[in-house]
Amino acid sequence: MSSLVLDFNEMDKTQLLLVGGKGLHLGELSKIQGIQVPKGFCVTTAGYRQVIESNETYHALLSRLTMLNVEDRDQIGEISGKLRQIIMDAEIPSDVLNAVTHYLSQFGEEHAYAVRSSATAEDLPHASFAGQQDTYLNIIGKEAILQHISKCWASLFTDRAVIYRMQNGFDHSQVYLSVIIQRMVFPQASGILFTADPITSNRKLLSIDAGFGLGEALVSGFVSADSYKVQEGQIVDKRIATKNLAVYGRKEGGTETRVIDPAQQKTQTLADEQILRLARIGRQIEAYFGCPQDIEWCLVDETFYIVQSRPITTLYPIPEANDQENHVYLSVGHQQMMTDPIKPLGLSFYLLITPAPMRKAGGRLFVDVTPMLASPGRETVLNTFGQSDPLIKDMLMTIIKREDFIKPLPTNDPSSSPSTSRNGRSPAGSQTQIEPDPAIVSDLISRNKASIEALKLNIQAKSGSDLFEFILEDIGQGLKKFLFDPQSTSVFMAAMNASHWINEHMEKWLGEKSAADTLSQSVPNNITSEMGLALLDVADVIRPYPAAIAYLQQVTDDYFLDGLLKFEGGQETRDAINAYLNKYGMRCAGEIDITRTRWSENPITLVPLILGNIKNFEPNASNRKFEQGRQEALKKEKELLDRLKQLPDGEQKAKETKRMIDLIRNFIGYREYPKYGMVNRYFVYKQALLKEAEQLVQAGVIHDKEDIYYLTFDELHEVVRTKKLDWQIISKRKDEYKLYEKLTPPRVITSDGEIIVGAYKRENLPAEAIVGLPVSSGVIEGRARVILHMEDAALEDGDILVTSFTDPSWTPLFVSIKGLVTEVGGLMTHGAVIAREYGLPAVVGVENATKLIKDGQRIRVHGTEGYIEIL
Repeated sequence: MSSLVLDFNEMDKTQLLLVGGKGLHLGELSKIQGIQVPKGFCVTTAGYRQVIESNETYHALLSRLTMLNVEDRDQIGEISGKLRQIIMDAEIPSDVLNAVTHYLSQFGEEHAYAVRSSATAEDLPHASFAGQQDTYLNIIGKEAILQHISKCWASLFTDRAVIYRMQNGFDHSQVYLSVIIQRMVFPQASGILFTADPITSNRKLLSIDAGFGLGEALVSGFVSADSYKVQEGQIVDKRIATKNLAVYGRKEGGTETRVIDPAQQKTQTLADEQILRLARIGRQIEAYFGCPQDIEWCLVDETFYIVQSRPITTLYPIPEANDQENHVYLSVGHQQMMTDPIKPLGLSFYLLITPAPMRKAGGRLFVDVTPMLASPGRETVLNTFGQSDPLIKDMLMTIIKREDFIKPLPTNDPSSSPSTSRNGRSPAGSQTQIEPDPAIVSDLISRNKASIEALKLNIQAKSGSDLFEFILEDIGQGLKKFLFDPQSTSVFMAAMNASHWINEHMEKWLGEKSAADTLSQSVPNNITSEMGLALLDVADVIRPYPAAIAYLQQVTDDYFLDGLLKFEGGQETRDAINAYLNKYGMRCAGEIDITRTRWSENPITLVPLILGNIKNFEPNASNRKFEQGRQEALKKEKELLDRLKQLPDGEQKAKETKRMIDLIRNFIGYREYPKYGMVNRYFVYKQALLKEAEQLVQAGVIHDKEDIYYLTFDELHEVVRTKKLDWQIISKRKDEYKLYEKLTPPRVITSDGEIIVGAYKRENLPAEAIVGLPVSSGVIEGRARVILHMEDAALEDGDILVTSFTDPSWTPLFVSIKGLVTEVGGLMTHGAVIAREYGLPAVVGVENATKLIKDGQRIRVHGTEGYIEIL
């Protein structure tokens, strides 16, 4: 027959555009030895195309649909309804009709069939489209089958399918539908089998849902299913549900829901032997397709029939390892306040800097902490994690308690030493004594400034291979030397340890919690908090000039700075913004990824923040804010020392405490500087590489400068050297990056793919409290502003910022808010440090905060106790 209809056995892997995702998988399943698939055939997309090709009304409506956004629900509904009607009213082409008749005569026209949709954008590795198109069961007779083919075609335009395509970036005009016509089986039981556990993502744990009758009852969700878990050939968990209802086929066609005999309702759907047999079938199918599968099955008279198998699209990829050992991986993004994916060039730069054992997965980096967890000294490591992020400690404890997962190393094994933490730095507590002399910090900062000025000068003459060699040398001799300078590390570690000491001893001696938070307000040399205050100063320059403000309120492109000169105050405004960019323009959201657009490259990002500052603050706000915080810190210092002197051995206690306070005041601000130094160097490297990219564009090697972001550092070096590139690499990596953007990285994942969950161990919290990690003390009430991207921020004075994570680029918003809640973060991450310095109550590490708290709700943030109440 023609390509209008194909038997399952006639299909091959190249025919996705003819038979759709579901059809393709059924064709493949039919080829696996020993796997039973009910016989059937596929009306290919060629038939559907014939129906729509010459229909002008259809194409006009489709054009209108393409112009709409997801928000235009009413118009989507109206146009989709018209498209469905056009398809339903269209006559099935005669050659399609003849082909279907021919196949039905071979398979037996008297039999019942399932008629199912199979879209070309369906059951793909990155988008399942599950349940978006329609399926009809137990259809009997040629006329009924033909009618249901039209219904399936029309279901390409159900509202839910249209909206799903919009959300996933699929072009409506490029998606077609084929229709599967498959012999019905009437099972005693049916269900779904996941070859990786959908809850924990564990690839070794297989999960089966089972119920009586047809699977429709489970899929549509009106019946609870039995749940069985199988690991390495053993049933490890069984939950038997009460099954009141089941769906069965009717003799005359169609289906009906029946009440199950009460005696049968609580019985186990599958016997243990059947569960294990089904698990073996699942593993066989998974091995054939090479990735975890979501499989629909039916049991008929002791035979398992497979009616569908598709990739599980929601699993987070496992970091790659070169062995079969058990590994535990920790997310670097959660440490660095940047859980978005990083493009290949960004990943390779990060890998050039870090000494830690890193692995890639889902466009993100994970550090292999297995050797630390196997070491006899792992308590030190766990306590270091526990101090900064109790959730991670709890997750790691969960793994350690499973004594079979990580084998402890013998005490004399060199890799068992816990001497380095996840950053390759020494853990807290191992620092040498250091005097709280502010000159140390000034010296470190001026040395780094000089080094960056030299870099800017020397890089200008470099190009081609010389440039790449120069950058590599500078990373080794400049950047890494700066980041891992023992003196630099000991300065901020001394401050962090002093904070911990103060909190511990003031609670023990005076019953005062989180005393270090107030003492950390308005410290000198904090480059990140100064950046937030400096933007208030920019607002002060612009505030007297209404014409410049009016112009800024309507600018839309990045070339707005030159346009300022036409207005009174325009020169002053431009100079103030440029001066700010000269000092901070290398910063941006997600700045640890060198490929991210910097403020200097996209200065319009700052305009809403400047306008917000003009509106929300009086002149000279930066000095007032800083001085207010400084006075509060000094007042707290005096109060603590006075109270300590009243205690037994009070003079000694006060003397020790004063030394610790001086360490905090003089050194904690420097905690932010190493990242600023790194980002500064990144920007110099990036500008030099973009010059090379311009040459590649001119030579026709790449289409856009930004294409270089999808190559690693070494690959880019090779392309610059040879002027040759396989364009498929860029296009494939762009697709992968889009897929990675949809994934949520776990804090901790194992080599089995299991995502470990953790919990805060707390008692006596209010019933509805949303729990997190307390990082900056105080209690504040206000309006929650749930903001996922800094450029979307429209804040009023007194708002509480709720977001997934903040890095230094968010600091300019901190001057406008009264409190902070983030999903990611620890005691010493940037958001926490700045919140303390600005005196903002803050709770971080709040799982799903941006979903649990709705924009505009009134909330109360308990920064001392670490929870949020919705009021």
